[in-house]
Amino acid sequence: MKKLIAALLLTTTPAFALDLGAMTEAEKEQFGAAVRAYLMENPQVLIEAMTELEQRRVADEAKNDSAMIAQLQEQIYEDDHSWVGGNPEGDVTVVEFIDYRCGVCRQAFPLVEETVAKDGNIKIIFKDLPILGQESDLAARFAVAVKQNEGDDAYKKVHDYFYTMRGNVTVEGLKTTAEEMGFDADKVITAMNSDAVTDVLRENAQLADALQIAGTPSFIIGDTLMRGLPRTGLAPVIEQTRAKAKSGG
Repeated sequence: MKKLIAALLLTTTPAFALDLGAMTEAEKEQFGAAVRAYLMENPQVLIEAMTELEQRRVADEAKNDSAMIAQLQEQIYEDDHSWVGGNPEGDVTVVEFIDYRCGVCRQAFPLVEETVAKDGNIKIIFKDLPILGQESDLAARFAVAVKQNEGDDAYKKVHDYFYTMRGNVTVEGLKTTAEEMGFDADKVITAMNSDAVTDVLRENAQLADALQIAGTPSFIIGDTLMRGLPRTGLAPVIEQTRAKAKSGG
């Protein structure tokens, strides 16, 4: 009842004040009965109150996300291990936390590619965050090892391959893939378990934890953190970020 009353009070005028603590038990019972009777006659009021509560919750979450992003700027945008593509001089940077075995990440892949290519002024950063088990970890380790040993172009080739491949991820399969792509397969496979690769994945996981990211894909655009793939895509947030930057906001 207390939560219900609090929600209802959100829809009242600022001048209205109610001190439940000053009421006697009998008065509280009478008030509760009156509230129930009012809601039965006007159920739309409850919907309005709950909508207001949800809007405030979302706004508070967005403020908290913005504060976290501001505190972690260096780790988000300036680490020395993440792949950077698109337009390096772009006016908007999109950061994506990815897991190659994530179904939604696979759905997001063509959308991200199309958005970056069509816009032409977006800098894109990928952060490997394997959270879905052993195959996720193998794929991420392979991708990071390829980047460290074969370069950025090779990493992007692997990145695209993982989102379109079928079947399970195995060490044997990865060795074959490395050979087919013209990499030093033995060197890459050996590097997968190196401290250098482990450090990258650990730093990405620590950053995700600090940002309260528990799933993939997750995106950072400007001061906005999106956990999951928005139904409206990335373009609206990208344009909002541009507009905010131009206005000095």
